[in-house]
Amino acid sequence: MLAALGVPTAQRNERSALCLLALLDLSPRKPWNRAGAPLLGITEMMGIFKERFGKDYAPNTRETVRRHSIHQFVQLGMALANPDRPDRPINSPATRYQVAPDLLNLAQTYGTNAWPGQLARYLEQNPAIRKLRPRERTMPMIPVRLPDGTGLSLTAGGQNVLVKRVIEDFCPRFTPGGVVVYVGDTGAKHRHVHAGYLEAMGVHADQHGKMPDVVVHLSDRNWLVLIEAVTSHGPIGIKRHLELKALFGKANAGLVFVTAFLTRQAMTRHLAEIAWETEVWVAEAPSHLIHFNGERFLGPYEEDTP
Repeated sequence: MLAALGVPTAQRNERSALCLLALLDLSPRKPWNRAGAPLLGITEMMGIFKERFGKDYAPNTRETVRRHSIHQFVQLGMALANPDRPDRPINSPATRYQVAPDLLNLAQTYGTNAWPGQLARYLEQNPAIRKLRPRERTMPMIPVRLPDGTGLSLTAGGQNVLVKRVIEDFCPRFTPGGVVVYVGDTGAKHRHVHAGYLEAMGVHADQHGKMPDVVVHLSDRNWLVLIEAVTSHGPIGIKRHLELKALFGKANAGLVFVTAFLTRQAMTRHLAEIAWETEVWVAEAPSHLIHFNGERFLGPYEEDTP
């Protein structure tokens, strides 16, 4: 019930569940439709925990029950403090709590066909129930258009400005007809993952912090093009090259490694780090590609290549 009500994670525990059962005057064999609304102090609730449910909380946990379960119930509108005497100081030893009438009515329908509709109505009519939930940030987004015309939004800032250029400028020129199967996001980590695509190729895209920023599959050549967008972190150097080979080592496709920069000036700061047998693309000159090791143009290298 606590989960269905959407209470914060910190209150989805045995202690809070026992508090709710005590406030509803329930016991293991008492049905929900006979729930009541007794006036209870914290010590009385803890007595119910022990007598009805066999949970013996130490006396020194009284404040934990009050501060980390009951106070939140009051803030969420699930319980009332001192409904018998509203002028009673909240820190008074005589403070009593009672389940809110609307929650009592809802609880009495638990396990019946009426529960889903009553729950939806309760949540709609009780905005206080959302008070303690973490607020989602409203973040500006960068619109991106994938080569197949699909729209995508990336969190603004960081390397995503360059990721947008990779998808809209690099991909149409150098991976035409390719499927963008993965796009990382500095704000949402996995913003776009083509469900099941990489798994079918033997790669699992759940390696937090290890995936490249963009992965494109060129099906006609059976290449996986792994692209790193460099704004603050480094390029595909020797260490990163080996990491990506290990991560995609089970893929039944050739691997192509590309480091992307916004400008040539940005590239020069990392020039000494770039691994051989990789490619470099610079957004300010989108129709050009720089090949580190000129044995071939864009393409995978076999392990036994000198």
